[in-house]
Amino acid sequence: MEKIKVGVIFGGQSGEHEVSLMSSVSVMKVMDKTKYDIIPIGITKEGNWKLFLGDISKIENGSWEQEAVPALISPDPASKCIITLKDGKETRYYLDVVFPVLHGPRGEDGTVQSIFEMMNIPYVSCGVASSAICMDKVFSKKILQQSNLPVVDYKVYYKKELQTNLTEIISEVEVSLGYPCFVKPANLGSSVGISKAKSREELKAALLLAAEYDTKILVEKFIDAREIECSVLGNDAPRASLPGEIIPSREFYDYAAKYLDGDKSKLLLPAPLSQKDIATIQQLAIEAFKALGCSGMARVDFLMSKVSGKIYINELNTIPGFTKISMYPKMWEISGLSYGALIDELIQLAIERHKQKNELKLA
Repeated sequence: MEKIKVGVIFGGQSGEHEVSLMSSVSVMKVMDKTKYDIIPIGITKEGNWKLFLGDISKIENGSWEQEAVPALISPDPASKCIITLKDGKETRYYLDVVFPVLHGPRGEDGTVQSIFEMMNIPYVSCGVASSAICMDKVFSKKILQQSNLPVVDYKVYYKKELQTNLTEIISEVEVSLGYPCFVKPANLGSSVGISKAKSREELKAALLLAAEYDTKILVEKFIDAREIECSVLGNDAPRASLPGEIIPSREFYDYAAKYLDGDKSKLLLPAPLSQKDIATIQQLAIEAFKALGCSGMARVDFLMSKVSGKIYINELNTIPGFTKISMYPKMWEISGLSYGALIDELIQLAIERHKQKNELKLA
């Protein structure tokens, strides 16, 4: 049986470039080489596309770029390939399916997904609209609210407003949300640019930091909460994994706690929850997945109040981390689905969804 040619795309221009490198190596290591021809495609921080056919261990430290060949991907549906140009010679590497292991803006936000739509090629992850909505924490919260799903209280501000109304914004946050509060760029992941503000001075610094990463800033009410996560997998009939819990090594689960502190953060798999709470979290995860039009996969992050036990949906990640310590594959492993089988199913879900869309009338 002919192998499936899978283009694994990594890197990207977001602040999560390094996380993507780690995730992609984990994915490629576990992929069944008897089933798949893996075609690694890297995007540099400058946005240059390159084909890399060397040792994948060089991807994590960034040295892959020295050996990679400049490449381009055509949106023409007749092509379905990555094209390299070297020494005046064009070489085409044809693709059956694309697996973007990209995190953050210009990767997880529907940007590259739109290229795959124009190519008319199957791709792992959510579609263009749901990818964009889930990346924007404000849009996703509004839709979750409209679907009667629980989210914490929040306020939204824009970078331009900070230049003229910073004092008024700080006062409004103090009155409506109080301290401490969380300040986040609306469009980013891996906790990049997120701060916990406990005072006026910290709030000012947090707003200015978030504005370095996005023009839209989200400020959320603090909930003394347990951090619970749940993996969702599927298209029309999604299912949820057993939830996991994160005990951060720092005050909250920031970038350093996730990727730099080694084993200091604790991952409780499965989360120590009652059967009732597990069922509630799984149901809310599936409802959120459907409400935001997701397909393929998403990791749904929850906050569970330590005081009241109330469960809030924090956000959905449409291309969750796939590193060796990432929760998405780990939660499926404790639910009975191995990492390798998970990759197989994601690829089949991408092919299935593509087939369904191609059966639709265009006009």
